[in-house]
Amino acid sequence: MFCSTIRATCKEERELAGSNPEILIRLQSYLADWQRSVEKDLLASPESKKFRGLSGVADKLMRLLQRNVMPALAASILLMAGIAPAAEPAAGRPEVQWTKVPKQVLAFYYGWYGNPEVSKRWVHWKNVDVAKNHIDESTHFPILGAYDSHDPKIVETHCRQARQAGITGFIVSWWKQGDFHDEGMPIMLDAAKRHGLKITVYYEAVPPRGSPTVEGAVNDLVYLTQKYARHPAWLKVNGKPVVFVYVRALNDLKLPGWKKVADEISAKYPGGVALVGDRISPESARVFDGIHTYNPTGLTKGKTVEEIRTWARSTFPEWVKMAGPNRISCVTIIPGYDDSCQPSRKPPRPNTERHNGATYKTMWEEAIFANPDWVLITSWNEWHEGSEIEPSVEDGDAALKTTKQHAKKFLALKAR
Repeated sequence: MFCSTIRATCKEERELAGSNPEILIRLQSYLADWQRSVEKDLLASPESKKFRGLSGVADKLMRLLQRNVMPALAASILLMAGIAPAAEPAAGRPEVQWTKVPKQVLAFYYGWYGNPEVSKRWVHWKNVDVAKNHIDESTHFPILGAYDSHDPKIVETHCRQARQAGITGFIVSWWKQGDFHDEGMPIMLDAAKRHGLKITVYYEAVPPRGSPTVEGAVNDLVYLTQKYARHPAWLKVNGKPVVFVYVRALNDLKLPGWKKVADEISAKYPGGVALVGDRISPESARVFDGIHTYNPTGLTKGKTVEEIRTWARSTFPEWVKMAGPNRISCVTIIPGYDDSCQPSRKPPRPNTERHNGATYKTMWEEAIFANPDWVLITSWNEWHEGSEIEPSVEDGDAALKTTKQHAKKFLALKAR
């Protein structure tokens, strides 16, 4: 129903577009987050008609927003679709005051790969053809081959490469206690310590799946902090362990639920946990210790290098502004994005061209200009979506060289 409403009113509303660029940026961020969450679930459940339909809806709405449909109309469309929540009532946490936060360059890291040599089975890699440098559902081919995330030599290499490139830490995808991702955490932490890197997790989903609860999130966070956060390699701010919260997990409980989680974890774990939520909005900043977005490709797809620069020059400072003076601000940059190798993800896809490395270089320059607390890189090794900066057969180590050049400049900036 709402699609016909869009067609009927779009022409009239476009004439009134641009009344509030900040709201437009927020709505674009909401929709990009929602679309990413749908795509991740679609990857896990490719047979789901529900996820395929929602993915198409998200793409159409994003195109409308990028054509500067009036934010007020866009907001009503998203609410009718059940996508973007209205401003959720949350009391906020006024006692949280983050100032002079040390600079960090953090890359999202996926420890979900396995091969028969180490894990006795293939995990995430499909139909590996070494002779042709091809892996099904992988956009590019890793220089290290179809490796195993539990191989200490691989993790050691990753940590060494990252440190040499100026990266200060990894945000490691984490799903649940005792699973494949969780089993790789000790290897990652010990290797990171040896190379002077910091490690935190990307909290992906709240248990129990299908009926998430505040108690489920608190239980997971207590587990993470008690089992891993005391490790010297864990990322901390003023002694408080940091955990990033992915949009799926955020939406599992909504903002009021995460306010309860923050309060309860503070009571159960001395000093509490610094939570960085995957939503760019003032409402999110009142609940979380910091805010971020995982991947801006929904907003940069199809753009030229100059268009990407123009977008980033106006958007990145807004992201920092929305975090406010007392929260941890993050700017997320990508070398590119291409998930067209995924048969479950139907075209058109929100792909961002690498432009022979110019996309990444441009985003780095604009991130430095915006001067957030932390620069986040999507990603170190999300091979399914072609967003990796880890060396590949196709691109070599070009992205790591760009990282080294710009990370040094960023880390030399004064804290906000």
